[in-house]
Amino acid sequence: MAKFDLTDDSVVVVIGSGAGGGTLSNELAQKGINVVCLEAGGRYENSDFINDEWDSFAQLAWADMRTTSGSWRVAKDFPNLPAWIVKAVGGSTTHWAGASLRFQDHEWKARTTYGDVKGAALIDWPIDGAEMAPWYAKAEDKMGTTGTNGIPRLPGNNNFKVLHAGATKIGYKEVHTGNMSINSQPRDDRTSCHQLGFCFQGCKMGAKWSTLYTEIPKGEQTGHLEVRPNSQVLQIEHNAKGKVTGVVYADKEGKLQRQAARLIAVAGNSIESPRLLLNSHSTMFPDGLANGSGHVGKHYMRHTTGSVYAVFDKPVHMYRGTTMAGIVKDEARFDPTRGFVGGYEMETLSLGVPFMAAFLNPGAWGRDFTWFLDRYDHMAGLWIVGEDMPQESNRITLSPDKKDAFGMPVANVHFDDHPNDVAMRTHAYKQGAAIYDAVGALKTFATPPYPSTHNLGSNRMSEKPADGVVNKWGQTHEVKNLFVSDGSQFTSGASENPTLTIVALAIRQAHHVAELMAKNEV
Repeated sequence: MAKFDLTDDSVVVVIGSGAGGGTLSNELAQKGINVVCLEAGGRYENSDFINDEWDSFAQLAWADMRTTSGSWRVAKDFPNLPAWIVKAVGGSTTHWAGASLRFQDHEWKARTTYGDVKGAALIDWPIDGAEMAPWYAKAEDKMGTTGTNGIPRLPGNNNFKVLHAGATKIGYKEVHTGNMSINSQPRDDRTSCHQLGFCFQGCKMGAKWSTLYTEIPKGEQTGHLEVRPNSQVLQIEHNAKGKVTGVVYADKEGKLQRQAARLIAVAGNSIESPRLLLNSHSTMFPDGLANGSGHVGKHYMRHTTGSVYAVFDKPVHMYRGTTMAGIVKDEARFDPTRGFVGGYEMETLSLGVPFMAAFLNPGAWGRDFTWFLDRYDHMAGLWIVGEDMPQESNRITLSPDKKDAFGMPVANVHFDDHPNDVAMRTHAYKQGAAIYDAVGALKTFATPPYPSTHNLGSNRMSEKPADGVVNKWGQTHEVKNLFVSDGSQFTSGASENPTLTIVALAIRQAHHVAELMAKNEV
């Protein structure tokens, strides 16, 4: 495998190895560009994954100190765990459920479509559905997304069968087992899904697409990619001309190292990426690197989420098979007559007994709580994912007093629901319950949002430098050789799970970066 010198200033440094960083690293390596990918977490292979929720969480989760503020319930129930993401090679592509949905055309133009929503900081993306279509196609082919390219969809488990029966009974039309980047048949030298039911804990079979065992090994085989696990980047450095020149990172032993770079791409997720830019302040960039507009960290989004579970008189065993085994898409439409702009999906979801006990109603106990847990095998469940409104006040900032193990200020995540988010969630809770009531649920109940798995915005893409942090290619407006390659570049969240769009943007970005490098423009 490739090994690049710390002083080699010809390399591209990619910070993070998940959907954005891992994909970008491979795409550049395939083009003959030397890449050093720095990953804060360790490297675990498929056989290392643990089919136990709590032990897996301890193995994979980003559990470093963070703080929270705002009125969202997560700040009360999980004040130091605002997000449920992964600190390991492959990033959250080891943990994700696999849902791979394209944005709808109108969602690229949120400001134009939704109008002036009071309290929302809406702008249009500087790209649209037509421009993204070929990149989506490349991403779907790369990831083996079911329902595309002639790839059959996955079979439905019992959880899906209950969802399908109820949803179609109340009139929903677009109900199926989803577009999933999980092999329904052997593909890309990986087996098909064995329906183990531990998608969130890392796919031991390798059927689910993850950069850990797809993009990264392919990139390493070219001889142009070096992945360094246990390498947490602390600061990005720049020269007197304002061009980035390298990164300072802590290695496995906690020793500080400096890796020189020709170009840097930040792909550490929507909390750590702005935190890194803010921690990279200097005399030239007193408010944080690439933050002359003041937008770094702002407009944080997490999707409007929540869950609906139901108990039936007969066993369902929702935990058997794919975790996210089906979807209702009808409510993803733009229809403000419902009392909100944007739309939402309803997707099957099952949690194991340990996480169900933790998330059912945090801190609760009593007869209602135990009644539901006693009937765990009779439960069906769905998760709501909808477009939340970007707000300038929802943001990532640096904690004034909490520091990490390396002495760097940790991220504070501030979030308040917008009234549109509340209206959407209320509608979704009602519709989710109606689905289950239609097929004889004994009881239904809604759960509040969990720690965020869809973290978006905070380094948003904009046509005008005054409105955001990066341009249409993810290139920061202020620093030509600094890019953002993860979900933090999202201008708006849309109603779809974000991973497919992150991958499509990374493929597109790699093509653009290679062109710029060939022209010596960066």
